[in-house]
Amino acid sequence: MNAEQQRLAEAAKRERNWQRWGPYLSERQWGTVREDYSDSGEAWAYFPYTDARSRAYRWGEDGLLGICDRECRLCFALALWNERDPFLKERLFGLSGDEGNHGEDVKECYFYLDSTPTHSYMKALYKYPQGGFPYQQLAAENRRRGRSGREFELPDTGVFDSNRYFDVFAEYAKAAPDDILIRVTAVNRGPEKAPLHLLPTLWFRNTWSWGRTGEGFWPRPEIRRGEKGVVASHASLGRFRLECEGAGEWLFTENETNAERLFGAQNRSRYVKDAFHERVAGGNTDAVNPELTGSKAAAWFRFEVPAGEAVTVRLRLVPDGEHEPADAERVFAERIREADEFYAGIIGCKGPDERRVARQAYAGLLWSKQFYHYAVGQWLEGDPTQPAPPPGHRKVRNQDWRHLYNRDVISMPDKWEFPWYAAWDLAFHAVCFARIDPQFAKEQLILLLREWYMHPNGQLPAYEYEFGDVNPPVHAWACWRVYKMTGPRGRRDRLFLARVFQKLLINFTWWVNRKDLLGQNVFAGGFLGLDNIGVIDRSKPLARGETLEQADGTAWMAFYCLTMLSMALELAGEDPAYEDIASKFFEHFVAIADAMNTLGGTGLWDEKDGFYYDQLILLGHK
Repeated sequence: MNAEQQRLAEAAKRERNWQRWGPYLSERQWGTVREDYSDSGEAWAYFPYTDARSRAYRWGEDGLLGICDRECRLCFALALWNERDPFLKERLFGLSGDEGNHGEDVKECYFYLDSTPTHSYMKALYKYPQGGFPYQQLAAENRRRGRSGREFELPDTGVFDSNRYFDVFAEYAKAAPDDILIRVTAVNRGPEKAPLHLLPTLWFRNTWSWGRTGEGFWPRPEIRRGEKGVVASHASLGRFRLECEGAGEWLFTENETNAERLFGAQNRSRYVKDAFHERVAGGNTDAVNPELTGSKAAAWFRFEVPAGEAVTVRLRLVPDGEHEPADAERVFAERIREADEFYAGIIGCKGPDERRVARQAYAGLLWSKQFYHYAVGQWLEGDPTQPAPPPGHRKVRNQDWRHLYNRDVISMPDKWEFPWYAAWDLAFHAVCFARIDPQFAKEQLILLLREWYMHPNGQLPAYEYEFGDVNPPVHAWACWRVYKMTGPRGRRDRLFLARVFQKLLINFTWWVNRKDLLGQNVFAGGFLGLDNIGVIDRSKPLARGETLEQADGTAWMAFYCLTMLSMALELAGEDPAYEDIASKFFEHFVAIADAMNTLGGTGLWDEKDGFYYDQLILLGHK
C-alpha cells in the first residue's frame, strides 16, 4: 500500500480527516439559482458578475484556484492585479446564456494540472494577462456574432500577444490533515518586466447576516493579525493560523455586502466585501480596517517581475496551536513523489503522453469537487433579516422540493458553467472516481438516494434549475458498476449494494407510476435522449395535450430493469428473499421490450430505417 492509499484508508475508517480540506471552493457562485431571489427566476441577471465583488453570498463562496474546508467555513484563494484592470481579479469571468453567442461560457484560460484523491497534493494554473482584461470586448463581440458565429474567446482579443501574461501556479501540499502548505509561483512569459500585485486571501463564508440560527449558521468569526501572519477563529472550525513569508502589508475587511454601491442603501458594516479592490486598485486607504481585524484578510505583495523570471510566495494554513516549523520544500517533494507513485499504479496507459492526459483528466475530476449548499425551504421563504422575496419567487422553480437540504461536498460537471450537481452526470462521475477513491464514489451515489435528497415520491433531484425535471435513469447502473469495480469477487461491499438497491426500488416505482402515462410500458418526459437536443422540449407538456412515446426513454427503462435484475440476483446469492424481486424485473423487462416492438401493431421500430423512433400520438388518434 503506497502513501496515498494509506491516507485514503485512514480517511475511510475516519481515523484521520485527510479530506477535510480540498478544492471545494466554487468558481462561480454568482448567477446561480441559489443566489436568485428575483420574481422571474432570471438568475444571471439578478446576481451578475459585476455584483460579485461587492455582494456577500448566501449559499456558498467562489474564488480563484482556491480551497476551503468541507463545510466551506474558511476559504483561501488568490487575488491578482496588473495595474491595468479597474478591479482585482479574484474570480473567473464569463458570459451568461443571453450574453454568449453559444450560451453561458467562461472566458478565461486556466488548467487543473494535478491532484491526489485526498488532495495531499494539488496544482493548478491561471494565465493572467498583463494588459487590461477585455471584459467589454468579450461581451460585445460575442453579442455581435450571434448564434451562427464562432465563439470569441480570450486569446482572440489579442491580450496574450507577444506572450504578455503571467503563468500563475497555485500548489498545495498537506504535511498533515490540517497542515496545508501553499506555494504560489508567478512567471512572466512576456518580453519586458511587468508589475504584479498578488494577494493571497483568507476569509470566512458569511453565515451570520441572515437572521437564522442552528446547523450551518455560526456567529460572526474573526481574523486578526498575529505574530507570523493572521489567526482565524471560528465557533465550529476552531482557530487556524495563516503564516506568510515577506508580506508587505496585511489588509482586513468584512465579508459583508456593499449595499451603498449596489443599492444606494446604508451599509451594515463600515468595512465591506470589495474593500481590497478599493484599497489596491482605487488607492482608498480608508476602505480597509486599520484595527487589523475582520472576517476577510489578505497579504499584499507587490512585484516588478523581469521578463522570463518568476516570483514565489509561500504560505502555511495550520491549527493555531501547532508551532513545529514545516520543511515546505521537503513536504512538496514528498507529496509530488507520492502522487507519481499512486498514479503509476492506477493509469495503465503505455506512452508518457497518454499517462499525462489521463493524470490531468483525474486532476480535472478531483478539482471539480465543490461544497454545495441549498436548503430549498429556506430559499423559498427568504431570510428574516433580508427583504422578503417577491411573490413570483415561490412559483418560479423547485416549489415541490421544500424537503431538499444539500450541504455536502459533491462532484460537479464543471465549477464555472455547471456549479451544481446533476443526477445523471454524477452517476458517471462516480464510476470514474471508483478507480481512484472507491469510498467517495460510493458515498456520492448513496447521497442522492438519502431522504433529504430523494423526493418523498421517489424521484431523484435532477439539477437546481429544475429538480423535478427528468434525467436518464442511470443511477442503478452506476451503483452496480461501482460495486463490481471496488472489490474482487467474493469480497465486494454487499452492504453498499443492499442499501442502494432498497432506495432504487422506490425510484423505479416512481418512474413506472409517473412516466408511463398510458400504462403501456412506454415511457416519456425530460432529457431522456441526447440531453435537451430535440425538436420538442420533452420537459414540458405538449401544447394541445398530445402524447410523445419515446424510444430512448423506454429503452432506458428496459436498461434499468436489467440492472436491477443483476443486483437482485447478486443479493439473492446470500439472501433468497431477493429471488422474487429478481423475477419481477425480468418480467418487466420482457413487457417493455414487447411494447417497443408491438405497441399499436408496429411498435416503435421502423423496418426500413432499422431504427427505433419516438411516436407522437395526436388528439383523437390511436
